[in-house]
Amino acid sequence: MRLGLRMFLGVFLIVGVAAFFVMRVFVDEVKPGVRQAMESSLADTAAVLAQLAADDLGAGHMADGRFAREVEAAKRRHLGATVWSFRKDRLGYRIYVTDARGVVVYDSQGVDLGRDYSRWNNVYRTLRGGYGARSSVETPGDGTNTVMHVAAPIFDHGGKIIGVLTVANPNRTTEPFIVASQQQILRKGGVLLALAALIGLAMTVWLARGIGRLNTYARAVTAGERVPPPPRRRDEIGDLGRALETMRHKLDGKEYVEGYVQALTHEMKGPLAAIRGAAELLQEPLPESERLRFAHNVQSQSARLNQMIDKLLALAAVEQRGWLQAKEPIAVSTLLAEVAGSSSPMLRAHGIDLAMTQPSMDLVVMGDRFLLRQALHNYVDNAAAFAPAGSVIELVANAVDGQVCIAVADRGPGIPDYAVERVFERFYSLPRPRNGERSSGLGLPFVREVANLHNGRACLRGREGGGVVAELFIPNA
Repeated sequence: MRLGLRMFLGVFLIVGVAAFFVMRVFVDEVKPGVRQAMESSLADTAAVLAQLAADDLGAGHMADGRFAREVEAAKRRHLGATVWSFRKDRLGYRIYVTDARGVVVYDSQGVDLGRDYSRWNNVYRTLRGGYGARSSVETPGDGTNTVMHVAAPIFDHGGKIIGVLTVANPNRTTEPFIVASQQQILRKGGVLLALAALIGLAMTVWLARGIGRLNTYARAVTAGERVPPPPRRRDEIGDLGRALETMRHKLDGKEYVEGYVQALTHEMKGPLAAIRGAAELLQEPLPESERLRFAHNVQSQSARLNQMIDKLLALAAVEQRGWLQAKEPIAVSTLLAEVAGSSSPMLRAHGIDLAMTQPSMDLVVMGDRFLLRQALHNYVDNAAAFAPAGSVIELVANAVDGQVCIAVADRGPGIPDYAVERVFERFYSLPRPRNGERSSGLGLPFVREVANLHNGRACLRGREGGGVVAELFIPNA
């Protein structure tokens, strides 16, 4: 199971369990909460009605007095009330009064007149000066429907308890409100749970994406690819990414320096040996022609070392970039015109012409203009070193499968099959046909590094009719 999925399931499980128990507590507390509120309301109502019924009970006219008539009138009233979207049209209370012995002397429903209620908890406790209330089944044998009875004492003018007034209300009248509240809690709890899941998913994706980018970057570095580091983040994942990038630079730098020192030492042995030999011979008496030849040899080998160092520094700068920090849209037609213009003096000195085919104006690449121009200069310089005097070097660009192919073609002696790939190795070069000398072997490696930085490729192939075609492929913008 992937880390992102594990994180999401973990967050969702924690939030889900917590939300379940919280909603369960709320749902379970709705019913007792509503009934406690109803009991409080019944206690207030019973106290008020007990005060209003005191005169009729004291005078012995409880069943036919003014209190009884007013209650009957209230029962007939149309309330027309809407409570929380529930319609209420009739009075739901049952009111009954017992005397000081606990015998029912008034019942608003007329069902229990004359019955002894002295043993019921609401009457028994109230007659003894306490708070009396009870909850009993509405229908014997049916435990699902209960009725709450809340009592209040009736006092005479001397403050003596002469009876008890009880207000009863079926609990089923509050059941719709309880159910509606529970459903509302469940609905909002579900929305809260879904919102928490979305937040958890977003956080998981955010964290997993950062970790995934680090993983991708580490794999690419392990494979030797030139990739930019993950985007900067101001958290522990960002710190880890910066640490990986620093470690990569240190490891790459160490390996890079070791390889360059070995290669450079090997390549410098030849010119240094030639210079040392010529210097030793120049210390002896020599004919003027021999002295000039050895002096020229020292000068040419020194120039070769100087050229090697310059190109090595340029190649090292490109190789250490790793990726392009800045890109810009570059019109290929403009790029080729710049290369052709700056190469003309060198080509004229060799007696070579440059023929440029004007590319389409919609050919555009994204990249570093300076590096691309230098890479194409290396291609042209390389072609000029092998092309015979009086020949023509062709510079052309075309769109090929979503890429721009810039080609430099010459009519030189061509390239052996074994050297097609080796010419892109550092310090590897072929002898020039004019004088048999070799170059620094760093120009074409520079071109390949520039191509890699632009997610492209560089290659050489033989040309039909003789010569070489050097191609640089860059993605079309």
